[in-house]
Amino acid sequence: MSPLPSTIPALVRTRVRAAVRRPARLTPEEAEARTLLLRMCSLLLQYPDAELIAARPVLTATAGALPATPAAGHLADFTSWFAGQEPEDLERHYVEMFDLRRKSSLYLTYYLHGDTRRRGMALLTLNQRYKAAGWDTDGGELPDHLPVVLEFAALAGPGGGEAPLRQHRRGLELIHRALTDAGSPYRHVLAALLTLLPPPTEADRAAVARLVAEGPPNEEVGLDPYGTYGDGEFAPPGTFLPPAPAAPTRVPPAPTSRTEGPR
Repeated sequence: MSPLPSTIPALVRTRVRAAVRRPARLTPEEAEARTLLLRMCSLLLQYPDAELIAARPVLTATAGALPATPAAGHLADFTSWFAGQEPEDLERHYVEMFDLRRKSSLYLTYYLHGDTRRRGMALLTLNQRYKAAGWDTDGGELPDHLPVVLEFAALAGPGGGEAPLRQHRRGLELIHRALTDAGSPYRHVLAALLTLLPPPTEADRAAVARLVAEGPPNEEVGLDPYGTYGDGEFAPPGTFLPPAPAAPTRVPPAPTSRTEGPR
């Protein structure tokens, strides 16, 4: 597409470009399929407890019945693997991927704000967005937990409902890359989700590369609870790092005569 003439006022040019990037209006059938895809991603990224394990036949059949799209193909690949695993193996794999690995945590604001005060404000803003839409998360998870964000997107629709996903696209790219590097089938769920979002920009790719190399932002005040450790990866939210042991203190010599103590 040829560049817009420079004589068009900047505000108009911005609005025209935004309109060009905006996806076409979805048909009711397309909107229903998109909502189902988001809900499927939300479910499949939750901890595989007994209820989710019992729902595997339904999840597999639902993925297979989705309209043929790249996202549906990714979910079909995942549910095929998911249905064939022992429950204990699924639980172990989930914990390893999302609780123990530093670059595939499901808490999105961590990737954007890291260990800074801005993360607390981002969580508050996200929670206020949910409340303004009339949705109560019941406090079971932080508002930036990816399954929660996905459920809100499914409920509220492609506009405002999917805005948090678009805002945290770089974190989603990093999670997908980490899962791919680990060979985890959960990469298919992230890949399905990413097909629903606008393509990454060069700035997005550069930011993800910086995240891989450096980790999220960090306020350099006090102790650094999310500093690099292990294999050079950054620590996820909630990770506890014990402080370095203090230097041994010198015991003063015993008094030569008995005293009555302080008066």
